Amino acid sequence: MSSAEPAPTGGAFHRFMADPARTGGLVVQPRMGFADPARMRAGLVATRGADATTVGTLTLDSFTRVGDYAAAARAVAQGHHLNGYPLVSMAVETTTGLLDGVHGPGFPVQVRHGSAQPGRIVESLVAAGLDATEGGPVSYCLPYGRTPLATSIRAWADACRSLAALREAGTEPHLETFGGCMLGQLCPPSLLVALSVLEAVFFRRHGLRSVSLSYAQQTDREQDEEALHALRALAADHLPDVSWHVVVYTYMGVYPETWDGALRLVADAARLAVRTGATRLIVKTPAESARIPTVEENVVALETAAAAARTTRPAAPPPSTGIEAEARSLVEAVLHLHDDIGQALVRAFAHGYLDVPFCLHPDNAGRTRSFISDRGRLEWSRTGSLPLGRPTAARPSGRLTSSGLLQALNHVRNRYDVPAAARLDRAS
Repeated sequence: MSSAEPAPTGGAFHRFMADPARTGGLVVQPRMGFADPARMRAGLVATRGADATTVGTLTLDSFTRVGDYAAAARAVAQGHHLNGYPLVSMAVETTTGLLDGVHGPGFPVQVRHGSAQPGRIVESLVAAGLDATEGGPVSYCLPYGRTPLATSIRAWADACRSLAALREAGTEPHLETFGGCMLGQLCPPSLLVALSVLEAVFFRRHGLRSVSLSYAQQTDREQDEEALHALRALAADHLPDVSWHVVVYTYMGVYPETWDGALRLVADAARLAVRTGATRLIVKTPAESARIPTVEENVVALETAAAAARTTRPAAPPPSTGIEAEARSLVEAVLHLHDDIGQALVRAFAHGYLDVPFCLHPDNAGRTRSFISDRGRLEWSRTGSLPLGRPTAARPSGRLTSSGLLQALNHVRNRYDVPAAARLDRAS
């Protein structure tokens, strides 16, 4: 920044997350999104009023995610149901109206979307007076469609520059990487950590100075704790001039169907976040396995997480099993491929240096596989061309059958639902 430019002092989300005087403990956040502006406003008001330290969310609809703004506009005009808020298709006055008196320094709002080409979304959120969003050129491309990775990278570079331009007017924008949530499940932690760090480096090199790094709760608490400490270590190394924090996502895979099991999983995610020094938690609700949650169900999840967080304290890292070393090898190998981080990411997937298990995107090599070990940990069974730096990284588990894959996908749900069902049987 030149001396002629104002120092960035605005940015509600950045200030709220970076303020050292904040004493509210773990920040908890829903993934809430409704098409009706009045209902969306009521959801934000309820989130703000929860017995927790919260930030708000505008989660966008699927038409907007894939760039079909005309379909989103038609659905709104005809009163059809949408699974989120159609930000691009709404008049800016409608969005500023629903935010008026709700969004502000004490309650920032982040836009969540899922788009590989987020340019119009960024334009719309900036026009509405917002300054925070999330995603990434890899994490919002590979899992969600067939948009070429190179196209997504160009689009995200433009979007980052548009956000970063807010700094010229004194607002510090915030961007969160979704890289630590790749496919939601069955992606070993070292790759999640590496992708989160690489996307954050991408944001930094395109002008962002306030970022967060994501990690999704997986199958084993101790393994997750090790991964989150690794994420913090790599972020400190690669983002020395950036304000950053870690955000944990409650388990993103097949979710418990019982109310008790779902809330125990949310509570465990909150404890994981606190034990590892994370600043923010994205919650899920007991309705996740069946439908879009109500406002009230979101509030229950927020307050459940906050209550668990209050009774938890930070903990020392568990013994190392090599997650940080693997993640560091991946990050450094990718960064050495090209000085331009976008070109480095394209080459990394082309060479198989980054390769997401079970991901069917054409730009993903598809030579890696994972499995859940007898200890409940996510491990590599095939590492393809991943530059993991140690020859014993993969532990062959035999050919994965369709029934074995289904068992792995339901591993967490079964672990949390079965004890809950057993308790209900004993009580009846």
